[in-house]
Amino acid sequence: MRIGLLTEGGYPYATGESGAWCERLVRGLGQHRFDLYAVGRPSSTGATPPLPPHARLVRAADPGHASGTLLERAAPGTPRAARRAYGRRDRHRFTAAYERLATGLCAEAAEGKDGADAFAEGLYALAELARERGGLPGALRSDDAVRALETACRAPGARRGAAAAGLPDHLAFAEHLERALRPLSLDWYEEDALGAADLCHAAAGGTTALPGLLATRFFGTPLLVTEYGVQLRAHYLSAAGADRSAPLRTLLASLHGRLAAEVYRQAALLTPGNAHTRRWQEKCGADRARVRTVHPGMAADRFDGVGEDEESGDPTTLVWVGRAEPAKDLVALLHAFADVRARQPDARLRIVTVPVRDPGADAYLAHCKGFAAQLFPDEAAGAHAVGENPVSFEELGGPEAPTLEDTYASAAVVVLSSTVEGFPAGLVEAMFCARATVSTDVGAVVEIIGGTGLVVPPRNPRAFADACLALLRDPGRRHRLGAAARARALELFTVEQNLAAFRGIYLELLSRAPVRHRPGDGALFAHPAEAHVPGSWNPGAVTAGTGAPDA
Repeated sequence: MRIGLLTEGGYPYATGESGAWCERLVRGLGQHRFDLYAVGRPSSTGATPPLPPHARLVRAADPGHASGTLLERAAPGTPRAARRAYGRRDRHRFTAAYERLATGLCAEAAEGKDGADAFAEGLYALAELARERGGLPGALRSDDAVRALETACRAPGARRGAAAAGLPDHLAFAEHLERALRPLSLDWYEEDALGAADLCHAAAGGTTALPGLLATRFFGTPLLVTEYGVQLRAHYLSAAGADRSAPLRTLLASLHGRLAAEVYRQAALLTPGNAHTRRWQEKCGADRARVRTVHPGMAADRFDGVGEDEESGDPTTLVWVGRAEPAKDLVALLHAFADVRARQPDARLRIVTVPVRDPGADAYLAHCKGFAAQLFPDEAAGAHAVGENPVSFEELGGPEAPTLEDTYASAAVVVLSSTVEGFPAGLVEAMFCARATVSTDVGAVVEIIGGTGLVVPPRNPRAFADACLALLRDPGRRHRLGAAARARALELFTVEQNLAAFRGIYLELLSRAPVRHRPGDGALFAHPAEAHVPGSWNPGAVTAGTGAPDA
């Protein structure tokens, strides 16, 4: 089977969890051919990383680039005539399509179906125009586009927030919309590109899945969308747009919502990574009959040495591992540990941070370190001993925490104090290491933990401290929960179960898809099977009475 894999973040160039998942999928399903379409390739990246023999990079583009153009293709082809200006007829087509799309974006939520249909009609009309005329050269930022957007915002039945938008909001939103719709102008929608795929598999929703949505429209190719984090939810939680006006935020939320709903409506199957993501998809209009939860696969063998030694670890140490950001609520964790420390003076807390490039992470981490220094002054056992703080801040990969395995091996209990989570992979890693956990009830935590750890409400330091103390003071319970956690993780969250699920899904979707004849394939069943049997075979010559062929 030929799979068109639409990758988030630009795999095979990108690193991180998304790139690792794509790598495991491609290498694990060697019986299929993977054509990679990398969306969002980092511009500073050099040569293509090595790929297995059954995978090849067909296209790579960065929709966020200023030009939004094709960055790389596997084989040379005829350049698209995407830079010539539209004539009067094409300009009229563009204006009509853009007005329809803008009407769908500005329509009141109560008119959801009409607004969704208008958005879809406008989107596909723009896609057809871009395919026929070689792209949308500057049209999405033209005066015609801004005027159409302004008209839609002020039309009867428009959202209240959209109606309040002014010219600066229209210009800013037109820029965002142009960036979101850049995949329409790519040269991926040809018979030798996505048109040759038996199945399109998008590794994320939103803009990443947009090329697959158009392949479904143009070629009838089934679309499979895998989401381990909902992009619409990420948009809502992002602090990047805090300085935007309320009307602009309304329009952007409508854009992300409409695009997500259309992807969910047209996808042959959605495979969320957890029930939390599934609920978001269903809330956005996904059909429950076409949603199937497939937990992400994680490499378990690296943790075998720790997981098979349940007695390892300091019996008084709590360990937290993750990115230092406000959503992790380390301040509440420090408050909870102050309560733990008051009732069990020998308890210790290790905060191990994963290096990130976000400049805001350093400021938040510095704030947490200062707060910990105030809560826990350095303590010394005697007058001549050096003081030591019961809370340590370490960086993964440093001398104190060289690897994840070493970090989890030092823990009696692994803790998670977040107020917002999607699929917390750190909890699964702790479960592979047979560690009991204390977590807040957010995101997919309960689905992951099951009954193998303690779960408390978020922003409740007292309840968090009580749960930690219950496990620190009961080694037998701690070991039983750790063993159960490892068994659960090995059953549900391994690479093998993930690959087995997608192996079956690929075959299922292909079996339900109509047969598409491509040029050069020939007619189906043009030659009977007997034609391939060596020698002469004449079914009509049968000896009377015996039913045996004549010699």
